[in-house]
Amino acid sequence: MSSDGMSRDVATALVAWGNAWLTGSVGLDEAVDAVEKAAGPQILGGEPAEVTLRRGLGDLRVGGLTALRLALPEPGDPLGLTGPAEFNRSAIDAGAAVVALLGDRAIGLVPEEDRRGSSYVGVRWTTHDASANPPDVPGLADADRQLTLAMRDATEALLAVDDVSGVPPEIADALVDLRDPHRGDHPLAPGYPPRAHRVAALAGRLALVVDLARRMDERGLTADQMRRRSEALRLLDRAVRRARVAACNSAFDPVP
Repeated sequence: MSSDGMSRDVATALVAWGNAWLTGSVGLDEAVDAVEKAAGPQILGGEPAEVTLRRGLGDLRVGGLTALRLALPEPGDPLGLTGPAEFNRSAIDAGAAVVALLGDRAIGLVPEEDRRGSSYVGVRWTTHDASANPPDVPGLADADRQLTLAMRDATEALLAVDDVSGVPPEIADALVDLRDPHRGDHPLAPGYPPRAHRVAALAGRLALVVDLARRMDERGLTADQMRRRSEALRLLDRAVRRARVAACNSAFDPVP
């Protein structure tokens, strides 16, 4: 998995399970165990003030923590970010961030790989000042529609080159998996609405398709085929990121 993929996955896990804890659906220990299962032991802050993730979340709650928001930005697309510039730059470099809301203020958390010695590998969450202003992100229903459209277009673009070099078996399998609603690979936590679970699961499967397709051998493809496939994957990745953000940030949405 790429470093961006790791950052996205661990940020998704922290927001999903952190919000489940904040809504009372799970306890703090269960939430932290689930997040660390996704990416190993985790630390919040830097030396000498670093604390375990469990202690850090508890401290934030005492300080007024009410919600966690997911940001999955890329250069030119600061999805989920509202500043300031230093936090935005760090989040874009990492490919992911979490915004902790504490009343009228916010703290930004940016993940990075934490290696110590020859065997310890975990995650360090670096803290930044962040804006509490609401980000310009889609709602769950809109993100769901856009993801479905992007999935259709990307599938057509990938299968269109079948007569030239063939679609690798792992991509074909991943495309088949998109049609299976009972795989149980939901990355969200208890307490989220059913639609959020479904959208997050589909986004996760499509993220795998994007990752695999970007490694496909381009030998034998025309320039036009390469352009169409690249554009379809770019739009699909954009839709996947928006769907993940919308799903994770829907924990406090009114129940329809």
